[in-house]
Amino acid sequence: MSTNRTEKPALRVNLDVHPVTRAMRDGRVTTDLATLDYCGPSPAHNGFKAMLQDNAYDAGELAIVTFLQAKAYGKPFVLLPVPILVRLQHHCAVYNGRDGVLEPKDIEGKRVGVRSYAQTTGLWIRGILQHEYGVDLDRVTWTTLEDGHLAEYPDPPGCERLPHGASIAQRMLDGELAAALLGAPDMPKDPDVRTLIPDAHAAAKDWFAREGVVPINHMFVVHQDLSKRHPEIVRELHRMLAESRELAQDLPSIFPPFGLEENRKCLQLAIDWALDQKILARRLSVDELFDDVTANL
Repeated sequence: MSTNRTEKPALRVNLDVHPVTRAMRDGRVTTDLATLDYCGPSPAHNGFKAMLQDNAYDAGELAIVTFLQAKAYGKPFVLLPVPILVRLQHHCAVYNGRDGVLEPKDIEGKRVGVRSYAQTTGLWIRGILQHEYGVDLDRVTWTTLEDGHLAEYPDPPGCERLPHGASIAQRMLDGELAAALLGAPDMPKDPDVRTLIPDAHAAAKDWFAREGVVPINHMFVVHQDLSKRHPEIVRELHRMLAESRELAQDLPSIFPPFGLEENRKCLQLAIDWALDQKILARRLSVDELFDDVTANL
């Protein structure tokens, strides 16, 4: 964070264009309290390491699992109760159906690809496979392409690394991996690709109806120094995000509301599953993710 000659803070922001943020990014929602430099990369996850390791940004979106790890390792960021990117995840576990039907329990004893073990999509799908379909996650070899965003975090036992430049999707199609956990950008356009969870979209809707939770991928965070020195700017960022959300024309119907209590159940579930999956070394509470400013937004 820097100040210009008029002492108006200039903030470096890592925020991609999403339905909920589009009106901020295209200039329809602005502020007179600070200059916002949207200098982060697209996709935004390419800036997460720099945010946490180098303090490259004052505010922006962050994967919820990455934030939980950051909090556990004492990184100086605090959460706003503002979901940025959410998704029902059941359809993201896929396999090559050319060789027959694969049920969720069938991945036990096999190799399953995921970009990073600590990837948020992986957390949600593994938790669903464990709690909804009885999959013993410890009996799966999780095959990854890269580390997580926190240098301090080592992958747990049961993980193996693919060679640099390998494609998880292609190795799944070639039969080297039994299944893969993939987000939309990495999903292969192949007619033989099947969802590991039968009738995945219907299963996701049923899970949402029962649990009342939409898995959150990204939320908004600010550097703790910004919150301490300029709480009025943090409240202004929240106003901007709320206004941008109101202007969104393509917000998913399942998009959760803003607010700590409105998102407590989802955050608690993420903490519980991250602990179960050895992504967190210690249990966090939902309330410690926020400070006095952000908890009351």
